[in-house]
Amino acid sequence: MSIKSILNIGIVMAFLSCHNEDTGYSGNWRAELYLQNDTLPFNFILEDSVDLKLSLVNGDEKILVEEVLIERDSIIASMHIFDTELRAKIIGNTMSGVFEKKYSQGYLLPFSAQKGPKFRFSDNPKSNFSIDGKWAVQFESELEDSTLAIGEFVQDGSLVEGTFLTLTGDYRFLEGEIDADELKLSCFDGEHAFLFKARLDENDQLKGYFKSGLSWNETWTAHRDDSIELKDAYQLTYLKEDYDSIYFAFPDMNGDTVVFPNPLYEGKVLLVQIFGTWCPNCMDETKFLADWYKKNKERGLEILAVAFERKNDLDYAAERVQKVKDKLGADYKFLFGGPSDKQAASEAFPMLNQVMSFPTLIFIDRKGNVRKIHTGFSGPGTGMYYKKFLEEFEILSEELLEEK
Repeated sequence: MSIKSILNIGIVMAFLSCHNEDTGYSGNWRAELYLQNDTLPFNFILEDSVDLKLSLVNGDEKILVEEVLIERDSIIASMHIFDTELRAKIIGNTMSGVFEKKYSQGYLLPFSAQKGPKFRFSDNPKSNFSIDGKWAVQFESELEDSTLAIGEFVQDGSLVEGTFLTLTGDYRFLEGEIDADELKLSCFDGEHAFLFKARLDENDQLKGYFKSGLSWNETWTAHRDDSIELKDAYQLTYLKEDYDSIYFAFPDMNGDTVVFPNPLYEGKVLLVQIFGTWCPNCMDETKFLADWYKKNKERGLEILAVAFERKNDLDYAAERVQKVKDKLGADYKFLFGGPSDKQAASEAFPMLNQVMSFPTLIFIDRKGNVRKIHTGFSGPGTGMYYKKFLEEFEILSEELLEEK
């Protein structure tokens, strides 16, 4: 019998049975994804008592996955808010299966895991150098122009945590090590699988490569630079000449058209979030906005999130958005903008110079005028940059809310 058949039987049996006994799978697991002739390690924790749960571990972050089924010798885990799955056969203290992006036909990465180990890359790394601090990074690809980024790293012995910040967002919580003369970092958040490797040359410059998913790869170089900064995220996306606001007409998740300008939002502060449910940076921003909205919604404000999805289909979008609302507690209104493409988003908002990033956040005052547009999102994995965003957001939002 094929693994696929076994997994299908397991899913049916799981729905027919009550899962209330510890199966012995609880504990730490070290996993590997196999991509582009390379190995991307990550860690997860299984909790298997009354409710079966899985937590993806990347540095200080744990992403809780609650839709996990184990029956007989098979496991299937739907990855948080994303339209992705881990499926595997369990043999003793090991797993063997695949990671699938369900929205993309043929997107399968082989996957394996072993119970017990807590290390990520190796169990006894010994570093020959330190990358602690701030680095100016240049990514190079045959498919895109070179990209300037900031590398922020914290090193404890041989263990390293940190991230890369670009104009359009960050690579979230990266975790890894320096073993001898090689830097290794990885992240798996249920949607994106990132692998970075590099070596330090005689000129104190890092040179390496970045791989993601089935085919994406780039080379990168970096040098120490405590003064490196990126362009202001509030200056990248802006209204074209002769515009002072935005306008649109998008369906909500019930298919009813919502337009702006709209009498429902007159006299209110409005935040328009251009995002996608598939986007981890959007997940970070949505977590923040969901909490902020709950605390401030009685002060005369609204948020409209316009979703650009992996399938250009309203029913599919409604299903994905509902999961975001349930998992992240986002109880503001969601609209459907179209396919998950920056060009499509730019065409949907023709008054903007461009939509260069998911997410993009538009601040509209009580008079209906666009006051600021923030491109990308520097999430909690970016440390001081996340704190800076929070401070700037607080000042701007208070200014708008206090205006008559």
